[in-house]
Amino acid sequence: MKKIIISTFAISALLFTTSCEDDFDTDVNDVVITSGEANFSRYVALGNSLTSGYRDGALYSDGQNESYPSIIAQQMKLAGGGDFKQPLMPNNTGGFNNLPGFPGKLTLKVVNGSLTPVAGTAGGALDNIASGRPYQNMGVPGAKSFHLVAPGYGSLAGLATGTANPYFVRFASSATTSVLADAISQTPTFFSLWIGNNDVLSYATNGGTNSQTVGGVTTYTAATVQPETASPATYRSNDISNPSVVAASIKAVLDGLKGAGVTKGVIANIPDVTNIPFFTRVPYNAIPLDATRAQALNTQLYGPLKAILTAYGQGNRINPVVAGNNPVLIIDNKLADLSAQLTAALAANGYPATQAAFIGNAFGRARQAKPGELMLLTSSSLLGLDATTNQPATSSSVFIYGASFPIGDQYSLTADEVSNISTAVTAYNTSIKSMADSYGLAFVDMNKKMVELNSKSGITYNGVKYTATFVSGGTFSLDGVHLTGRGYAIVANEFINSINMKYRSNLPQVDANKYSGVTFP
Repeated sequence: MKKIIISTFAISALLFTTSCEDDFDTDVNDVVITSGEANFSRYVALGNSLTSGYRDGALYSDGQNESYPSIIAQQMKLAGGGDFKQPLMPNNTGGFNNLPGFPGKLTLKVVNGSLTPVAGTAGGALDNIASGRPYQNMGVPGAKSFHLVAPGYGSLAGLATGTANPYFVRFASSATTSVLADAISQTPTFFSLWIGNNDVLSYATNGGTNSQTVGGVTTYTAATVQPETASPATYRSNDISNPSVVAASIKAVLDGLKGAGVTKGVIANIPDVTNIPFFTRVPYNAIPLDATRAQALNTQLYGPLKAILTAYGQGNRINPVVAGNNPVLIIDNKLADLSAQLTAALAANGYPATQAAFIGNAFGRARQAKPGELMLLTSSSLLGLDATTNQPATSSSVFIYGASFPIGDQYSLTADEVSNISTAVTAYNTSIKSMADSYGLAFVDMNKKMVELNSKSGITYNGVKYTATFVSGGTFSLDGVHLTGRGYAIVANEFINSINMKYRSNLPQVDANKYSGVTFP
């Protein structure tokens, strides 16, 4: 079985990496801190999971306490900022044990000799903490742009219909309010807004598919890049939001705040999600084969399949494998389904009927991944398993996920899907920058910062190098999407820098090295 293996060398690198250059300013301790042209007395943050402090696949209290808005608010207190209250989870496990799909946080455990992220049991049932409001951190995990302005997004009854979010249900002021309305009701003097990630992220993390489970059987269909004419109410959960919807939703947030007299704040664009570890950890050619195994696969499987596919003009789907690293076998639902043709041809060439049908159905829309296509982090738990037993493959295994049996469409992003994501992100970010300028707001280019983190050189602060490498890079948590405390500190510094530049304040940056990273057993 292919696992996420974290070497002792990588762990050491987290502790001892040094560099002669720093990408951040050092903390300022000997000057008078001022708010400049801004007023930080009541700061409210709007956004999604990244704003809430979500990490390790869950929302939990220690992670929330290191959210980037909380870090910013602490620095704002040095310049007259007020209290910053967060809707803290009641435990350090996270999740909801009375709602499906909300497990506890991921932790590193040794599985079959390798360190592997394993989800824990949820810490408790959905609670209600509305009596403790107002909360200045209005980050709601799972929220898309249009959810911030949607009435009823915090309705308990709406959970059953999919129109509400349990994280907002916890602290919404009423069943009919919106995230924006509850933010405005606090009469903030300054705000931050980072939204739009989920409008494309759920498409990406689900391999460009939507799922449906009926009678215990889950099927996957292609998610949609929604047209401008479609209402968000008709979107399925993993569809890509149309750029006009995202722009209109963000404008509605900014107009609502402006109408309430809140004109000073900071807004960030979104990173291209394909630059984060969830999509870069597993390479497209993650199948190592020795010469003997490669020859056997070519003789018994790849050769016959290629011959049949070539007869139907689809020979480029499968090519012989070689000794070394080979492309992962994936399902591409945009391909014509040749299941029936493969089954018939294999049977005609002496394959037993059951085996011919098994291979034909499995390879009807299968092909090898190509350079530039992305394997999701979730595929790492599947690659190398025996496809007939879902157990680690042995020397006698015939059908092995990724090598001799394709992984499902939900585990990869094809070139077309990567293009869909990039196009959407570019359009979203164009609108966000335009609105930052037109509304006179500070602007944070988080897309640029993520590209920098994803480079080999990364960024360095006080002698410690940070990159977007999974776990060992120091910035990303175990889910490969959300940040560690150190990662959120880096984000906070980017916001602080932009705030200072726009409003002539001099909030000091924080030492990212003082915040938490990945916890090793």
